[in-house]
Amino acid sequence: MNRELTLIRGEHMKHVVIVGAAGRMGKTLIRCLELGSVPGLKLVGAVDLLDCPDCGKDAGLAAGAAEIGVKIVSDLAEVAPLCDVVIDFSGHQGTADNASKVAELKKAMVIGTTGLTPDEKKVIDQAAVIIPVVLAPNMSLGVNLLLSLVQKTAEALKGKGYDIEIIERHHRRKKDAPSGTAIGLGEAAAKGFGWDLKRVSVHGREGLVGERPVEQIGFHAVRGGDLIGDHTVLFAADGECIELSHRATSREALALGALRAAVWVAGRKAALYSMRDVLGV
Repeated sequence: MNRELTLIRGEHMKHVVIVGAAGRMGKTLIRCLELGSVPGLKLVGAVDLLDCPDCGKDAGLAAGAAEIGVKIVSDLAEVAPLCDVVIDFSGHQGTADNASKVAELKKAMVIGTTGLTPDEKKVIDQAAVIIPVVLAPNMSLGVNLLLSLVQKTAEALKGKGYDIEIIERHHRRKKDAPSGTAIGLGEAAAKGFGWDLKRVSVHGREGLVGERPVEQIGFHAVRGGDLIGDHTVLFAADGECIELSHRATSREALALGALRAAVWVAGRKAALYSMRDVLGV
């Protein structure tokens, strides 16, 4: 039996639960799932906060798609046993707790939530000892290629007098700054230069800050309108400037990456994976 026919008949389908189903990314994920944009996945559960306006509604209708017979519920434990993999795009306060619950149920997990605190990341690390977890600040193919390019560029320019600045732009509703993607880009650049990002990072500048030191990576966050996500890394030296940029024009790029990660991670051995593992870049 060929793979396409197997998927049509429902065999070997990966069953998915989406946490944060009533959010912008959650609804995009649901629409992409129902369109069959990534074969081999079936939505079996949708979760969001009890007080969200869409709780209790059909997840397909809430997402602006057709009715699918899956209601948005507030209890992850109610639907997680039905799935192979949980995709979490909720808030950082809930993601760590969700990771612990998913680990108890021995399900795989894909986490796209940003703004995680060090303590919350530790909880996810502990879950990844028990289950396979894909954790990434951005799940698009383009951004993950950019991460690799930034590191390689930094390696090539190390010690040659280049300054690094990172500029990111997002919509007015984004709650964390700088974005998780910007931090990831900073980590890639710092690794290429052989620096500790925590030691050299600075966030915005104001007043008489003095001359820019050699070992510094600047972050600048812009918030406004409905910008989905723009990121630029500047490598500036005397006489020239190199810019590496990515612009997201639709959340579908992020959703498709998360769905590909869900297909990839289900059945893997317990570990913490990145999107570069998923995409092989």
